[in-house]
Amino acid sequence: MIPLKLVFLGSDPIALPLLDWLGGEGRAVAQITAVFTQPDRAVGRGQKVQPNAIKTWALAHALPLHQPERLTDEVRANLAALNADAALVMSYGHILRDEFIATPRLGTLNLHTSLLPKYRGASPIQTAIASGEHVTGVTLMRIVKKLDAGPIAGIEHVPIAPLDTAVEIEAKLGAACVPLLARTLPRLGDGSLVFVAQDDQAATYCRKLEKDDGALDFTAPAAVLAARINGLFPWPACNVEVNAQSIKFGLADALPSPGMSQPLNGDPGGPGVVLGSDGEGLLVATGDGVLRVRRLQRPGGRMLAAVEFLRGCPIPAGTPLPSRPMRPLATTR
Repeated sequence: MIPLKLVFLGSDPIALPLLDWLGGEGRAVAQITAVFTQPDRAVGRGQKVQPNAIKTWALAHALPLHQPERLTDEVRANLAALNADAALVMSYGHILRDEFIATPRLGTLNLHTSLLPKYRGASPIQTAIASGEHVTGVTLMRIVKKLDAGPIAGIEHVPIAPLDTAVEIEAKLGAACVPLLARTLPRLGDGSLVFVAQDDQAATYCRKLEKDDGALDFTAPAAVLAARINGLFPWPACNVEVNAQSIKFGLADALPSPGMSQPLNGDPGGPGVVLGSDGEGLLVATGDGVLRVRRLQRPGGRMLAAVEFLRGCPIPAGTPLPSRPMRPLATTR
């Protein structure tokens, strides 16, 4: 079998496992002939211009590199000149025009980090976790004009554990791309890969996240709050005002125990009232069950395990935590 000639388009470190595979063991299946990624951007507090991880990988492998600000006709001509069999896209950051998509001989495929047609859109990893899903995955699909609506060639499932945040799930999804491509790329090359249309009626959509999405409404069930905290870490992260300080919650789980329905000091409490600590986390009353916050962070400080955080910044039982409305992250259209 002659390896496929691939052009890769991406800008996010989540694609590094698949690139490492294609640059090593996967070379028998497909070989990357060029990389397209976003221009260098200013990052961090110092706003220093730096290359992204995909550019760094491409340079280390001595591959032709393209960093267009816009996908102009000239850029499409550059793609055509590469004479690639197919283009593979993952977290690129550009909307691709129809003529660009159609340029490679076998078309342009995308790796989307959800179980399509669920969670089409900009924040599928965070939204799946925050929505309380127990499984997510990576979908290989053909790109079409409609957002994340192209026919599907394969799926790799990834479990979501109770204490997984977006950090852990992103790493799992990145790794899951490798077996998915190992199954599908050989069949793309020999023409046997089957693409199945999505069920648009089952589609849900997730929007671009905003800083205000870190609000918490403690009248919601503890399981809902824990999922949201974990899904939105590390950004935008859930923040709560505690004694005039904005405290970031970094990890949480839910305790259904009916025995923890009031503060440990015996004072009556409703949703949002701190119940104390059980040695593993800060306990907060909710509309249903108890929220256990396992990691917390003060402004300018480090994210700490709850036990360590509470030693330096006690939050006594009976402390009220204000609720704020939580905007839906996923919708149907």
